[in-house]
Amino acid sequence: MKLAALFSALALGLAAYAVQAADPVVIKFSHVVAPDTPKGRAADYFKKLAEERGKGQVKVEVYPNSQLYKDREEMEALQIGAVQMLAPSLAKFGPLGVRSFELFDLPYIFPNKETLYRVMDGEIGNKLFGMLDAKGITGLAYWDNGFKQMSANKPLRSLNDFKGLKLRIQSSKVLEAQMKALGANPQVMAFSEVYSALQQGVVDGTENPMSNLYTQKMHEVQKHLTLSDHGYLGYAVIVNKKFWDGLPADLRGMLDQAMQEATVFERKIAQEENDQALAKVRAAGTTQIHVLPFRDRVVWQKAMLPVHKEFEDKIGREFIQAAYRTAADVEKEKAAQSSTPAPKDKPSSMRPSN
Repeated sequence: MKLAALFSALALGLAAYAVQAADPVVIKFSHVVAPDTPKGRAADYFKKLAEERGKGQVKVEVYPNSQLYKDREEMEALQIGAVQMLAPSLAKFGPLGVRSFELFDLPYIFPNKETLYRVMDGEIGNKLFGMLDAKGITGLAYWDNGFKQMSANKPLRSLNDFKGLKLRIQSSKVLEAQMKALGANPQVMAFSEVYSALQQGVVDGTENPMSNLYTQKMHEVQKHLTLSDHGYLGYAVIVNKKFWDGLPADLRGMLDQAMQEATVFERKIAQEENDQALAKVRAAGTTQIHVLPFRDRVVWQKAMLPVHKEFEDKIGREFIQAAYRTAADVEKEKAAQSSTPAPKDKPSSMRPSN
């Protein structure tokens, strides 16, 4: 009887294990932008890779366009485990208490993508991700959405054009200081609310990479666009740390590899998407496009230079200086490759004198 009972218990245990093993790990991946943006497409690509390679072990549910949470709410949802994965903009980590991420909000800190990617993928990016552990968050990858452009219902060429304008920003003390340095009044607002706010005149303008501006149809309610490349908008793909650490090592390794491949894919399409969005805005004819000339760009940069110094203590002087050094290294390498000295007055990253 004891032997029969043992076999019966073993059979029940194996049956329970089989049911449990058949249940896939569910990853709810929430984000606030449209599916046809670089972030949206990369999230779907990650889902495809993860589910194909997981062979039934994992299911990725992607929720775009703030379907689950607005950008003010999603970080808390991740921390309590209501969702497992997010790709918030890098500006979201300052309000979370990790102010060093505001390095990415500094105006004109990255003169080109080479500098940007070296910062993200090198020691600086790794140190920043390490700071998230205490918040119950694990950083997986940095995704790109390109440099930001200014839009409004009046031309934005000189600093005088900004005076008194209400410009929407993400919640970021650095972005507040940036807009104030230009003479504008920054207005913090959820991304999902921006179109209607522009349409109703609650705010006068905003800053965005082209793909965001076009997919959210902001060009329909913005008469003027200045191609300024004054700031950067990128994302960090993050997961709930407890959830991530609790996954089987082989499954976690597979998901990490899928994420790295999705990151290569995302960065490849980011510039393409922004270029296509700019062409579509031109074709729509609703928005007059102004390219900021070199001389005006220098004026904008000088006006915003004090923001770098203002936030040294909050961001960390070592991070800012490391970004400057990275930009200088990239310039030297480019000059060496072309056998032409880098121009001394080139408006790249703005390095204040010490």
